[in-house]
Amino acid sequence: MDVWRSRTEIPPSMGRRAVVMTMGALHDGHAQLMRVARECVGPSGEVVATIFVNPLQFGANEDLAVYPRTLDSDLRTCEVAGVSGVYAPEVTDVYPDGECTIIQPGPLAEILEGASRPGHFTGMATVVGKLMQITSPDVAFFGEKDYQQLVIVRQMVADLNFPVEVIGVPTVREPDGLAMSSRNRYLSPDERAWAASIPRALEAGTKESTVASMIATTKECLDPHVAVDYVVVRSPELLETVGPGPGRLLFAGHVGTTRLLDNWEVDVRAV
Repeated sequence: MDVWRSRTEIPPSMGRRAVVMTMGALHDGHAQLMRVARECVGPSGEVVATIFVNPLQFGANEDLAVYPRTLDSDLRTCEVAGVSGVYAPEVTDVYPDGECTIIQPGPLAEILEGASRPGHFTGMATVVGKLMQITSPDVAFFGEKDYQQLVIVRQMVADLNFPVEVIGVPTVREPDGLAMSSRNRYLSPDERAWAASIPRALEAGTKESTVASMIATTKECLDPHVAVDYVVVRSPELLETVGPGPGRLLFAGHVGTTRLLDNWEVDVRAV
C-alpha cells in the first residue's frame, strides 16, 4: 500500500478508482466503506483513502485542536481493508494558497446540521471537491450516518458536473446499536450507556405511521440525559414535505459535551 503526503505523488489511475474520504481516527465504519469500495472496483481497480483533518469544516468552538490523530493505526486499518494507496497530506498541500476559493452548497447546507454548525458544509463541500480533483476517482463512497453530508455531496457533484458516482453505504453500528463514530471515544462509561438509547429511540420511531408520531415516539424513548438538538422526518432529499412514502428520521443532540448524529430510513404511511 502506497502512502502519499503530496498531491503530486499520486499517480494516474491504471483502472477503475474508488475514493473513501476520512478525517482519520478510523473505526470499522470507515473500514466497511473501504471494503465496499474494494468489492465495487474489483481486484483490478484501485481504492484510495484520504486522511485529512480539514480545518475549514470546524467551527470556532469545535474540537479541531483535540480531534484525534492516529495515523499509524489508521494506515494499518486501510491496508487490512484492501486500500491501494492513502493520501495523508499536510494542510498546506490541500490549501497551498490558503482558504481562498470555496464551494457554497446552497440551501441544503443551511438546515439541520447547517443551522447548528454554520459554515460546516461549506468547509466539507470545499474539501470534498478538492479531494475529488486531487484523487480523480470514478466512484466515491460516503456513509449514511452523516446523511445530510451524503445528500449535499450528491447535489454538488451533479451541479458541478464532476464525473464521479457517489454511493452511500449503510451505517455501521456497535453491538448495542450506537452508530460508529470517531467521537464515541469522548463518551464516559455512563454517557456511553445513555447514548445507546438513541438507536433504540429511532427504531421505535420507525414503527409509527405518521411524521408527528415518529418524532414524538423517538423523543419519548430517549434517555433523559440525551440533550436533543433536533428530531425530524424529511424526504430522502431532505425536503420538509414528506409522504406518504419513504423518508428519513434524523436525530442530532449531545450526550455530555459530545455531539452525536444518527438517522433511520422510515416509511411514512399516513400524513
